[in-house]
Amino acid sequence: MKKYYMLEQDGTAASVTIYGDITSWPWEESDVSAYLLSKQIDGIDADLIDVYINSYGGEVSEGLAIYNALRRHKAKVATHCDGFACSAASVVFMAGDERLMSDASLLMIHNAWNYACGNAAELRKAADDLDVISDAAANAYRACVNIGDDKLKALLDGGTWIAPKDAVDMGFATAIQRDSHSGTPTASARSHIMECLLQPKSGAPASIDVGDLASKLAEEMKTRMQQNPPRDNKFMSALMRGRRL
Repeated sequence: MKKYYMLEQDGTAASVTIYGDITSWPWEESDVSAYLLSKQIDGIDADLIDVYINSYGGEVSEGLAIYNALRRHKAKVATHCDGFACSAASVVFMAGDERLMSDASLLMIHNAWNYACGNAAELRKAADDLDVISDAAANAYRACVNIGDDKLKALLDGGTWIAPKDAVDMGFATAIQRDSHSGTPTASARSHIMECLLQPKSGAPASIDVGDLASKLAEEMKTRMQQNPPRDNKFMSALMRGRRL
């Protein structure tokens, strides 16, 4: 059975990595199910649990189960948005006593959705059920944010991407975890790309040459890996297993 956490050497802290879809039917190695992960969370004996997230989300019920497993644990929980924390993954992010976003990260929140078929009465019931499900997920946000229900509802209705500064201002995150600039080209290249996308500087080109940026990023990765070959590089693993929304 694959474990999605690793105990630190001193035994007082543990880390949980969610770098894939949150689903009750895990298929790929990176997929995470609430059943397996919650059992492992319950078995952690630590004072601190760090949860590292880079996920497009998945099933609401699975996200809520992971959220509640983290909330009821005796340890302090710190959630880290390493890339994207979208949809159900943003609900898991809310489980943190500390909720930390990287400069190069984004949250995305939206209402629950589903496919439905049937007669008019069945479709109306499906819509009503989705409202109830969406409200259950919204409770996770309400426990953290400092904005009113009307503003939260507007963000959910619009399917909103939230940048780090806005996440802190509205209470979705507690702080921005700055890059250390400790000589890790992979992180600095990713941060630079995200800064260009989110906060273009005055006088910057109107368009971004994605191919050129990708080539530079690949070259920096290659140089870094030659200097210090990683045994378990989470960023590279997530990049190589990246999945479309």
